[in-house]
Amino acid sequence: MTKKQETEQKALLTLAHYDYQKGLNAYAFFKIHNHTTSEDLVQSTFLKTWAYLVKGGEIVLMKAFLYHILNNLIIDEYRKHSTSSLDDLLEKGFEPGADTSDRLIDYLDGKSATLLIDHLPIKFQKVMRMRYIQDLSLEEMSVTNNQSKNTIAVQLHRGLEKLRLLHSQAQSIFPLYQ
Repeated sequence: MTKKQETEQKALLTLAHYDYQKGLNAYAFFKIHNHTTSEDLVQSTFLKTWAYLVKGGEIVLMKAFLYHILNNLIIDEYRKHSTSSLDDLLEKGFEPGADTSDRLIDYLDGKSATLLIDHLPIKFQKVMRMRYIQDLSLEEMSVTNNQSKNTIAVQLHRGLEKLRLLHSQAQSIFPLYQ
């Protein structure tokens, strides 16, 4: 690039900045709703345009080219993951907390179910405790009880049916939550 070409391109870009800068800022602000970010995007638009011109690119319509670059930068800005600091969120009234009500209900249901295991027949109590309290597999339970996996599975199934029946009876007598 010769000095004359560089001077012509600087003049072209300076003229474009003078002519289109206000319109580009207004357009960017309309899309972003933040003055500083919109001004930064407009400046980036002119920098990218300058880089394109330095590389030897040819621009037919300057206004269309500038708006095209600005539009792409706005899209990139939208796609950025906006982060908020905890301090900013606290100033706006956000209070971090955890809703543990579902967890509490699950815990209480589990407690009531483990208490109801004591009301099952002895052969069901043993396999239910091994499976659901000690978290043993069918294989481990079959080795411990010297029974087949199928027998253990049947006892678990029948024990669960009896436990469900006891649980529904207990819920009808003592409604925990409704």
